[in-house]
Formats: sequence, C-alpha cells, structure tokens
Amino acid sequence: MPRPHLPPVLRRSLLLLLAALALAAAAWAAGVWAERRELQSKVQGLQRAVEVHALGLRGAAEKFDYLPFTAAQHPLILALLRQPESAAARLQANRYVAQVQAHSGAAALYLLDAQGKALAASNWQTGDSFVNQNYASRPYFEEAMRGQRSVFYGVGLTTGVPGLFIAAPVRSSAAGPVQGVMVAKVSLDALERTWAKAPDPVLLYDARGIAFLGSVKDWYYRSRRPLSPADLSWLDQHGQYGAQHSYAPMPWAEARELGRAEYRIQTRIAGKARQFLALDQALPELGWTLTVMSDLAELRQARRQAQALAALAGGITLLAGLYWRLRERRFAEQRHARLELEQRVQERTRELQEAHAFRKAMEDSLLVGMRARAPDGRIIYVNPALCEMVGYSAEELLGAKPPYPYWHPDDLDKHWRDSEAALSGQAALHGFESRVRHRDGHEVYTMVYTAPLIDAAGQHSGWMSSVVDITAQKQAEERQRLQDAQLQRSARLAGLGEMASTLAHELNQPLMALSNFALAARAFAEQASPNSQGLLIESLGEIVAQAQRAAEIVKRLRGLVRQRGGVHEPVDMPALLERVQSLLEPELRLRKASLQLQLPNALPAVRGDPLLLEQLMINLLMNALQACQDLPPERRQIEVTASVEGQTMTLQVLDRGPGIAPELLGQLFDPFFSTKPDGLGLGLKICRSIAEAHGGALSAANRIDAPGARFSLSLPISS
Repeated sequence: MPRPHLPPVLRRSLLLLLAALALAAAAWAAGVWAERRELQSKVQGLQRAVEVHALGLRGAAEKFDYLPFTAAQHPLILALLRQPESAAARLQANRYVAQVQAHSGAAALYLLDAQGKALAASNWQTGDSFVNQNYASRPYFEEAMRGQRSVFYGVGLTTGVPGLFIAAPVRSSAAGPVQGVMVAKVSLDALERTWAKAPDPVLLYDARGIAFLGSVKDWYYRSRRPLSPADLSWLDQHGQYGAQHSYAPMPWAEARELGRAEYRIQTRIAGKARQFLALDQALPELGWTLTVMSDLAELRQARRQAQALAALAGGITLLAGLYWRLRERRFAEQRHARLELEQRVQERTRELQEAHAFRKAMEDSLLVGMRARAPDGRIIYVNPALCEMVGYSAEELLGAKPPYPYWHPDDLDKHWRDSEAALSGQAALHGFESRVRHRDGHEVYTMVYTAPLIDAAGQHSGWMSSVVDITAQKQAEERQRLQDAQLQRSARLAGLGEMASTLAHELNQPLMALSNFALAARAFAEQASPNSQGLLIESLGEIVAQAQRAAEIVKRLRGLVRQRGGVHEPVDMPALLERVQSLLEPELRLRKASLQLQLPNALPAVRGDPLLLEQLMINLLMNALQACQDLPPERRQIEVTASVEGQTMTLQVLDRGPGIAPELLGQLFDPFFSTKPDGLGLGLKICRSIAEAHGGALSAANRIDAPGARFSLSLPISS
C-alpha cells in the first residue's frame, strides 16, 4: 500500500516545528553545560580562596605563637612569681613585658599568677591596665594551668576589645609545677580589614558555630546551629563575647548535596536578596571553621548567555541551511566560483593559523611574565614565563579574581591597593615592586608594569601587565649593602685600633712616670715647713690626679678598641657637664670665652663610661674654643643644650665661629683629616668611636640660626 504524500505546506510546517524543538533542546543543553562548567570554575576558585585566607589566618596566629613561651622563661618573670609583693620585681617585670610587646607588635602581653591575678602587663601605665585584674575565669588560664598551650578568641574583660589570646604555662624548670601563666593578646583587625575588601563574604566560626570575625558585620555573634543550655552557660561564665548573651541563627537558608563539600546559601545583604556558593575549611589547630563564599549571579548569567548563544547559533545554522538550499537551487552555475572562494578562505585561514602559531611561539619564548586582566580583575591570559614565576599552571590562573593564589599573605593589603590602582588606571608608569609567593613557598620579588589593553576595534578591554623577576637583583643589593656596612665598620675600627694602640704605647709610660714623680714631690714637700708647703702640696696633688686621669683615659681607649666591655653605669649628664666646665675654667679665662649650659630640669641619666663621656665633651668644647679664637671677645660664646625624645638624649655643642665648609663636612670624621695646621685628625674620630661604643651617634653641621658649627651627640637613656 503506497504511503500517503503530505502537502508541501504541511511538510514544511512540520520540518520547521521539529527544527524549533531541536533548537530549544540544544539551547537548554548548552545552558546546563555552561552552568556546570561555571560551577566547577567557582568551586576551584573557592578552594584557592580558602587556601589563601587560611594561610593568612594561620600566619597571623603563628606569628606570635612563640611569644608567651619565650617571655615565660625570662628571669624577671620567674623572680616576680617568687616575690609577687616586691615593688622592684614588679617594676622590672612590667618594663620587660612592655618592651617585648612593643618590639613584637602584639596587642598586649601580661603575666598571671596561679590564682589568675595579673601581676605584670605591657599596659601597666595606662588607665585600662590589666595589673591586679583577675582572669581565672578565662579558658586559656585554665588550660595553661594544666600545663597546656592554649589559644582562645574572645572579647577582653578589661578593655572590651576582642582579640586572640595565646597562653603558655610558666615553670621554673622543664619538669617543675606550673607557677603562673604568660598571655599574649593578638589583634586580628588587619585580617578583618583585608577580608572587608574581598568582593564576596568571608566568615570565621568558633567550635560552637558562632561567627566572630568576617567581612559582614551583621553576621557577627550569630550561630549556625541552636546552642544548648550548657553552651550558653559556658559562654556567660567565661565571658567569651563580653556583654553578648544571645546568639540568633544565621539569616540564611542552606542547600547541600550529598557527597559534595560546597553548598548553596540564600540570604539578604543590605536588603538585597543574594545567593552564594560556600565552602568550609576546618582549622583544627585553632578550633575554628573558615567559610568562603562566591556570588552565584555569574552562574545564572553564564546559563542565560550560553542559552542565548546556542539559540542564536541554532537560528543562524537554520537560516544558513535554508539559504544554502536556496543558493544551491538558484545559483548552481556559480558552484565552481564558490569552490575557488572556499579554497582562498582555507589558504587565508592557514596563513592566520601560521601567524597565530608564530606569535604564540614568540610569547612562549619570552622571559618576562605577561598577564592580561579584564576590567573586573579576572585573569584572561598568562604566558609560560609567568606560570613558571609563580608555580601555578595557566588553567589554575585563568578566570581567577583577586585575591590571586600567588599573593603573599603578609602583603595582602599592598596587593589589594596595587590591584585597585592598576584596574582604575592609576598604576605608576615606572612600575611598582611586588613580593609574591611561589607555590612551593619561596618568595619572588617582581617589578610590575601595567598598560591598557586595546582590542582590534580600538576599545579598552582590560589591562596588560609585564612582570619582571628581580629576586636575584634584590638579593645582590642586600649582599652588597651588608658588605659595604661591614667594610665601613672594619675600616673605622682598624684606624681607631692603630691610633689607640699608638697612644697607649707612647703615653702610658710617661704618664705613669709623671705620677710617680709627683707622689715623691708631695712626700718631700710634706717634710718641709707647713707654712710654705700648702700650695705646693695642693698643686702636686692636682698633678697626680691629672696624670692618673690621663692614664685611665688611655686604658679606657684601649679597652674600647679591643671591644671589651667598659665601665657602664648610670651617668648624670648635668653633673658631668659641670665637672667639664670646672676643668675648662682656666682655658675659658685664658681665651676670654664663656660657656653656657642650657639644660632642662630633671634630665634622665644615660648609661655609659663617665670618664670617656667626660673626655668626649672636653674634646668637643676645646674644638669650639679653637674655632672662636679669632673672634672678638664678646662673640666667643659656646652653648651646650640638651633634649630628650623617646629613649634618646641629644646634646648639642654650638659655637659662633666661621663654621665648616660644605665640601669638608663629609670628611670631618675621617682618620688623619684635620683643618688645623698642627692637627693629627684623630680627635673627632675618637669622639665618634666613643659615641658609637655607647650605642649613640655623633654628627656635625652648620648652624641655621647664626654663624658657627653645631655638633650633635645622641646617647641612649639608661633603662
């Protein structure tokens, strides 16, 4: 039986219907494929972001992990625990923990006795000091008293400021009983500020599921699960979060799939409905859980774009088929011409492929890293040199958004600033230096140069960066700096050693002989008539004292050159300057000059050798007297001023002489350089060496307020 023939109109309608159904199915399949691919990319991005944030979090905690244990071993801490009522022991321990806290960068450092009472603290001089406060209710105290290291995050009982508390037991010996607890408080504000700059939310929970740190402050102190009465009682008893007593559930709905670590969250932020893909990372060493999220709006956008492109491609294909059939039917005579045209197109395509392959080979052979980014910061191109520089493959980097996996955890703030400046077109034309971390952990120093990326249509489509590895250059510069500093110090010490040894050899014996002769003369004078011997005895006594003083100076200089510990004791500078003034009084009268001491009240003491410091000041004042010798008597004025800034005292010797020629300022402290016709050029060299041996410095300059020179001596204050 023959098959019935459908009318042409009905047949064409059925074909169009089937084509439309096939097109819809293809668009749906393309959307599903695009959504899955984008989801996979987001999961990989979340995993990289979790690694970066977890590394930064661990770094912030481990940076101060040593501090409580190290401080707990100090003798001043153990002495205070043995004598808690001793005011001297308390003062020394307070100063010690304050100094350690200032140098380490921790928020606070304090010592608790076995009952939880704070005996010493770095903020012992402030109004909210921890001293005499009791912290026995804190979990870190209880764990440390059991001999365990403890890490605890909470709101401070005294200051009300949250932070990370790291506690270590204090023992007098390794196997001895726990006598107290040393606690370091670490601020996580820098980490919180860094997270606040991330485009998607980051959240940190404690062991009970309570959020206490993150980029969305409205989620703070909310719980991921209902808290039991025991948990609420524990939180109130230990005051972990200060005045917070209720912990509302998180304002979102979760959707999880069996067997998958990532899950979806629906919530509202700033009154706007949002949907995120989230991934959790447990931090067992801290007892916390880190959650990183990524906006799913791009997922829906990718699905819609893929469906639109598939529909467009299908429509174009359908129209192309119809057009091809019409063309075949109406222009059969042009088939040969079309074949020739196709051949030319193939040849042109081959040429383009060869040109693309040549350009790709050139890019792959570059030693400079190349990176292209879209306006939103997404990486759209990297070359092999950049991949080798940071240790990540191109597949791992393409599509990544800030923070990138190779950003150095210690420089996250700087990386954010540099990235924002580059994406806003404000990057420095001469480039900027950036420290990154290779995937295997070693540091790489780079110079980054950024320029606009212009497409074939002349439109700005992103930013292209050239990344140059300057690690070897940085290392060479550091080695050169250390070598230069060592050579300079060796040269100074060698010159000073030769000079001091010569002085010691040539002057020690004559000065000792002078002392012996003066002692004998005084003995003979004591045997004569008392009426005529008084002045002789006094003069000879002064000769003995000055001779012994000269010998002692030589002895101290030799000790200084051999780098032996000198006589270091607290020195009262006003009293020392008054002694120097009395010693120079004859010289001042002879030269008709005046010396004015302009010293503030209650100057603190400096620690050093009083004899060497006295000789240093005498040398500076004698230089000032010689500089004023050609001036009228009324201008022969020398001033000595003193000031204190921080832990440094600065003394200045000012004269009204002709000053120092600018071209000689750089040579003034060189050995054997002198502006005097009969000078040896060693006086100022000795003065600078004495200052440096005391941990200070000596410099020279011309006065600004008047003619003359100014010598500045800085010395550390005795602690």
